[in-house]
Amino acid sequence: MRAILQRRFGGPETLELEQAPLPEPGRGELRLRVLAAALNPKDVLIRKGRFALLSGRRFPLGTGLDVTGEIDAIGANVTEFRVGQRVFGFMNRFRGGTCADFVALSAKWCAPAPPELSPPEAAALPLVASTALQALRDLGQVTRGTRVLMHGAAGGLGLHAIQIARALGAHVTTTSSAASVARCRQWGADETLTYDDPAAPFASGVRYDVILDVYGNRNFAWAASGLGAAGTYVTTVPSRRIVIDTLRTLGRRPRARLVRVQARRSDLELVARMVAEGTLRPVIDQVLPLERVADGHRYLESRHAKGKLVIEVAAPR
Repeated sequence: MRAILQRRFGGPETLELEQAPLPEPGRGELRLRVLAAALNPKDVLIRKGRFALLSGRRFPLGTGLDVTGEIDAIGANVTEFRVGQRVFGFMNRFRGGTCADFVALSAKWCAPAPPELSPPEAAALPLVASTALQALRDLGQVTRGTRVLMHGAAGGLGLHAIQIARALGAHVTTTSSAASVARCRQWGADETLTYDDPAAPFASGVRYDVILDVYGNRNFAWAASGLGAAGTYVTTVPSRRIVIDTLRTLGRRPRARLVRVQARRSDLELVARMVAEGTLRPVIDQVLPLERVADGHRYLESRHAKGKLVIEVAAPR
């Protein structure tokens, strides 16, 4: 089978299209014939070796975490799926591997794919939608009437997070470049600001219940002046600073938290219901063939993506 592999940490040039052995599904796993995969900033960090302590230094590494595919084989102890069924999900690990003709992954990381979506559309959702849900619902405890500020909301995660926050009942204010203000409004933001002035979101004296730092270049000290007394600052980017701030605010409010997304079937099933209800739609910037995965990595590193980078691998049967 074809697979994108890398044999050392480094730039996009380390990603090569190679022939690889067909993976065998282990106990509790599914083997999928991949229809589409998707790329995320996490894939870039894995490729560079930023998660080497978690990924290990055993090469080759794959790339790609999101996937939509047809079940090709089923491992022992899996009873809830059938061969030929279309599912979507993401790999809950730091090695990647969905940019390939076939992939084996835990059945717990998958759910039936939304029938309303094409394979590329379904592949765009699992990781960003799960991240947004776990950041907003679980860490931010967002419910109806919650005031949410999203910093850097015009990318792949942010545009899905806007929709999910709205579906949870929140009032959403976003910051983005001036060129992306209309895009944030298009996907559901109630109020839009530019991020040229870091103090602008707090100038009116509004206090937010949740501040989601999608872009990851702010910190709790910046957010604290705009949080209500019981507020939560959530970032998507791990750093020494967020670890310190999280420890400092344990048992206190306002507080700082880092979202550490987990692949959960129940969350994927909720994402599928949101799609069916019309409250969540995939936002895709580009769809590329498997041969151009390295180009997708380069584009992600530019930080100009206005939606998900999807890799189309095969046509449905």
